[in-house]
Amino acid sequence: MSTWPMRTLRGLLCAVTAWVPSSANAGEFDISKLSSNLDLASLSDADLTARSIKVLRIGKVELTSGRIVASDPLVGPDRAALVRTVDPGDYPVTLYEAFGRIAAAGLRFAEGKPVRWELALIPGQDINSLKGDEFFGYPVDAGLGCYMDADTYALIQEREEQVQAEKASFDINYYDDVLASELQINGDKYAMHRPVAGKRGNVAIFWSGWGDGFYPVFWGLDADGRPLVLFTDFGVTESADGRREPGGE
Repeated sequence: MSTWPMRTLRGLLCAVTAWVPSSANAGEFDISKLSSNLDLASLSDADLTARSIKVLRIGKVELTSGRIVASDPLVGPDRAALVRTVDPGDYPVTLYEAFGRIAAAGLRFAEGKPVRWELALIPGQDINSLKGDEFFGYPVDAGLGCYMDADTYALIQEREEQVQAEKASFDINYYDDVLASELQINGDKYAMHRPVAGKRGNVAIFWSGWGDGFYPVFWGLDADGRPLVLFTDFGVTESADGRREPGGE
């Protein structure tokens, strides 16, 4: 995938951070230590513009079962769905761009500013098992992240079978054979991919900030604990501000 940047030091740090111990214990787990960018999901367009954040509204994800998969769509389309579910429906995806990269991705379920954030988990993950600077997230090895319904994986498999039937070679590369042309339309930054035409179930695919790494996903909840937004932070900005690159002078 030559269109994607090489793995950077920032990306490597994202992966390493998940496993570096510190003196904190699980009982002191603090979402703010994983992301200072959660306000991106609630700021107005005017405030985002003032902070040099570009907003990209790329369409709605069709959640046919309400079981959400957040993953690298090329290496982990079969990743387990998140434990928390939402009502089936079509929900808008917003991308936040800074320094020419996708800094974060939000999936909105209802209006409002979250009053509480929690780390998104898949089955088998226990927040109380985390130690020090450990966190749960998903690995990226193809420079891409996504949101989709768990049922959509079957449609991806169906599309692969269609491509296989159309090719003389048995060598199928979903990126080259299917996604590349869709992403190129949007400057290789995102695509709203429908695996099988005419069937409900699509995939919001987006460039994962600095590329390969390990990225946390968060639920933004209202006062009653209902999900308002699902948010992925790719570590491009700090304090929801795109005017000064992290680590820059």
